[in-house]
Amino acid sequence: MGSHRLSIEALIGPHSVPLGAHSHDCSYLPDRIATEEAWLVWQLSPAAYHELMDRGFRRSGNIIYRTACEGCRKCVPIRVRTADFKPSKSQRRVLNRNTDVIMYVHEPELTREKHDVYRRYLQAQHDKSPQGDDIESMRDFLYTSGVATVEICYRDHGGRLLGVSLCDVSRRSISSVYHFFEPDESRRSLGVFSAVKEIELCRDKQVPYYYLGFWIDGCKAMEYKNRYGPCELLVDGEWIPG
Repeated sequence: MGSHRLSIEALIGPHSVPLGAHSHDCSYLPDRIATEEAWLVWQLSPAAYHELMDRGFRRSGNIIYRTACEGCRKCVPIRVRTADFKPSKSQRRVLNRNTDVIMYVHEPELTREKHDVYRRYLQAQHDKSPQGDDIESMRDFLYTSGVATVEICYRDHGGRLLGVSLCDVSRRSISSVYHFFEPDESRRSLGVFSAVKEIELCRDKQVPYYYLGFWIDGCKAMEYKNRYGPCELLVDGEWIPG
């Protein structure tokens, strides 16, 4: 990478507070300690955040962070080249299973309806998520953002809410932040459906990349992400074919 690039501090800008490094038990791999370096950010341009994602950063609420684990580089940022994406046979089956689902893209708005689905989703995950299920925790985790963010709701023809995605957006990328769905509708594979539809949305809007967060070899909950192809992995600061 060229030396002309802006520093991380310059990209994050003045509307931020450095939080330093934080270590805790790894959420993805057993018997490991995870470390992240993080900033609290109140305002960040879409272009700056896209550049930060290309340096390995992700967002959770108003916190921008990236992994800095000693002796481990398992968390690898992954993105899809949307113009070249072709759904697999199993992904096409999921699309056919959900022909009655309508996709709505709008400004994020936390409602009791969404909180009810979120709470049932977390309960069905058997405490796999570290976030609380009360509405204020949900607001802090999903509906607080210092970057440009949209909400994508998935409803059936009767208007029932089936799933919700929160995505950060720029001219060059849509980044999946979080997806939750109605657990009674698990047969629909709404996680797969939403990812494919969001990749298609990128292609329709001529947005070249769809960011999926981290791909983690050895973690079943994260390994699925390389099934959306062609994909690229961020290794040593460079995007390479996945």
